[in-house]
Amino acid sequence: MSFLKFFFIRRLIRRHSRPIVENKAELWQKRLAIGYMVVAWNALGFVAYQMLQGKTDWAEFHGLKSKAELKMTQAQNCSQALGIRKAEVFKVSGLQISKYEIDSEETENSNS
Repeated sequence: MSFLKFFFIRRLIRRHSRPIVENKAELWQKRLAIGYMVVAWNALGFVAYQMLQGKTDWAEFHGLKSKAELKMTQAQNCSQALGIRKAEVFKVSGLQISKYEIDSEETENSNS
């Protein structure tokens, strides 16, 4: 537990709690692990259901993306978000590798 590196928090917890019997701690560890497994399984099922319903891009589904943003590729979107003017992109599809450049100045002018 990383928060125990802060010794004042560790001292505070140890001062206001009593030691747990080892058998009881193991029992609660097993219970929490099973609870975590159930929550994770349900989250995976929810994501799979949403994908089957065609709602993989929630911003597109709720109408939060403009038509220009929907036309942009993932590489263009990332280069715009990172503020990269000229980007060199390598596209790998199966065993084929293609290379192209993204010039954000051209895309900004075309969007205006």
